[in-house]
Amino acid sequence: MAEALRNTDDGHQGGRRDVRRDSGQRDVRPDEARLWAELVATARRTVADGLVVGTSGNVSARVGDLVLVTPSGVPYDRLTPDDITGVDLTGRQVLGTLVPTSELPMHLAVYRATDARAVVHTHAVHATAVSTLVPELPPVHYMTMALGGPVRVAPYATYGTGELAENMLRALAGRSGCLLQNHGTITYGATLDQAYDRTAQLEWMCRLWLTASCVPGLTPSLLTEAQLTEVGERLKGYGQRR
Repeated sequence: MAEALRNTDDGHQGGRRDVRRDSGQRDVRPDEARLWAELVATARRTVADGLVVGTSGNVSARVGDLVLVTPSGVPYDRLTPDDITGVDLTGRQVLGTLVPTSELPMHLAVYRATDARAVVHTHAVHATAVSTLVPELPPVHYMTMALGGPVRVAPYATYGTGELAENMLRALAGRSGCLLQNHGTITYGATLDQAYDRTAQLEWMCRLWLTASCVPGLTPSLLTEAQLTEVGERLKGYGQRR
């Protein structure tokens, strides 16, 4: 039966939302327990690497039709195997008792619209700063193409809302990451490692552009569309072949 639960948002206080709980929650499967451990490790990494402060940001991963997600307002270093939190693709909670992140609408929107298996959302400083300045991160480095092309900025909307999720999806079209205006970043990938690496790469590119833009009297050189297209082709064969 659905019930309203108090939610202290990841970095925001006093929010409320409805979480639909399944009165007949099932046992955790071994693959879900393993993925939860990886998810918690990734969440802790966002803190260690300075991409989030406190409990801001959130991480999720999909296994089948189940989405494991960090709970709201719980420091990542306190999460244990017993804190596993999972919902189905409609948002119905089927694992755990902790309230899922208030940004669940964004995570679920990504899974419904793409082939993502993991999503990372942060409040990284340089990326958030860039989100307040431009509608799109200028292509200052060829790793722009690792996210599918120039990274767009989704227009601002209140956290945890369907409006924010819709704005994000438009900015993600043809991309694996975007900036959220006056808010932060979101990236996705086939694995937690890939989603995290894209987040870190996006923050690095934002820092690079801000640093280059600070030199008085000079303007950063940007890559052309043709140069980006060439890089995109080369990146298709990047890494080890299996």
